[in-house]
Amino acid sequence: MYEYIKGEIAELTPTYAVIEAAGVGYLLIISLQTYSEIENKKSTTIYTHYVVREDAQILYGFATKREREVFRLLIGVSGVGGNTARMILSTYSPQELTNIIACENATLLKNVKGLGLKTAQKIIVELRDKIGFAETNWPQGTTDNTISGNMENYAEALAALTMLGFPKTASEKALRNVMKANPNASVEDIVRLSLKSL
Repeated sequence: MYEYIKGEIAELTPTYAVIEAAGVGYLLIISLQTYSEIENKKSTTIYTHYVVREDAQILYGFATKREREVFRLLIGVSGVGGNTARMILSTYSPQELTNIIACENATLLKNVKGLGLKTAQKIIVELRDKIGFAETNWPQGTTDNTISGNMENYAEALAALTMLGFPKTASEKALRNVMKANPNASVEDIVRLSLKSL
């Protein structure tokens, strides 16, 4: 029904945004990923997904079409609702999630609050052929064969650094440098060495 809403950011929290367009304020449920993308803007374009339930009508908002695409894939999995999908996308970016699913890392995926191992495994089984392969979704400039051959270590280390509160862009740069210099390092060593340069 709604493709996107373009307007001024009237209110913004880590869980929702109010976008004013043509005199109407639209309440959109957002992920932390979208929040971080728009938090310093006065106006923005938010891509939407509209959900109608018996007891509510909900607009989910996304900073990118890619995030919305992944959200729609997630809610297509049996047992995964809008709130769970939003929590997953608040924990991992679409790119990180693609990498996790591509290397079938259910243990890392179940780190999402409220997500059990069985649901994590189901997400991987149902989406691994739909979400695309990680190699096509690396950060720009990440073409090193050492890194693309160790997607699981990269995804785990990036998730660990993100959880520690480091900016994703800086973390990605540190990881690329560490993994090029130490191709056989464990995840723990990769994280430890990356912390020294952050």
